[in-house]
Amino acid sequence: MTIKELRQLNEVEQGKILQESRKKLRELRFKAARREVKNVRDMRETKKTIARILTLISK
Repeated sequence: MTIKELRQLNEVEQGKILQESRKKLRELRFKAARREVKNVRDMRETKKTIARILTLISK
């Protein structure tokens, strides 16, 4: 998600997306450890989404 899209959401929705993103990242890490992930870009994008949400929450 882009920062514009995240700014339009309220804090509850941001928290929900944060939880979902963390869960997705955890699953991707386990799959990467088992070498089941073909596209590691998903991990990078998920990390960036988490960082964007945490930045918005801290402001």
